[in-house]
Amino acid sequence: MDWLELSPDEWVAVRLSLKVSFWAMAASLPAGILVAWLLARRDFWGKSLLNGIVHLPLVMPPVVTGYLLLLTFGRRGPAGAFLYEHFGITFSFRWTGAALACAVMAFPLMVRAIRLSIEAIDQRLEAAAGTLGAGPLTVFATITLPLALPGVIAGMILAFAKAMGEFGATITFVSNIPGETQTLPSAIYTFTQVPGGELGALRLTLVSIALALGALLVSEWLARRASNRVAGL
Repeated sequence: MDWLELSPDEWVAVRLSLKVSFWAMAASLPAGILVAWLLARRDFWGKSLLNGIVHLPLVMPPVVTGYLLLLTFGRRGPAGAFLYEHFGITFSFRWTGAALACAVMAFPLMVRAIRLSIEAIDQRLEAAAGTLGAGPLTVFATITLPLALPGVIAGMILAFAKAMGEFGATITFVSNIPGETQTLPSAIYTFTQVPGGELGALRLTLVSIALALGALLVSEWLARRASNRVAGL
């Protein structure tokens, strides 16, 4: 079973994928909760447009998303140039750019899961808290968010799993640099392009399957625990 042992470079790709996926999930979570709440609880002009923009990465080719990120956050892009000149932050060809691309691609799944959870909450509970003097932020923090916790957890894990498997947008935006932007999908792609790379591609494929399945199982377990806790309140 020696062929199952990962090489040092393959371990680097695995660790980088976990790092990128975690930060993609964590950085997009506050915005995901806010957008999900807006779509679930507020009616405003442009709501359908916002919903369409949020879900656009799901229907566009990932390469298109990556190219738009490159145009926007590249060193010469409007946002990229501003961030680099004023804060020294750069995304292109860095692992932070890979995290940004993964966050954009995973954002619709996170928002969808959280929105459905919020919409399932009885609004009379929120209204009752409001009549007792609780402000909107208090109602959200003490009623809405705790009751929506199963959906928040599900959205987080789905975003993490999606980020683990993202390829098209990432390789277009930050290329495929070993040790810096070469995540698991990029490493698998590299193995398939070189003679004798079949075993390496198979090893990383098995790792990807195990991580994705593990994330889904953990998501189900955490969501079930959160549901039981909410039901016991």
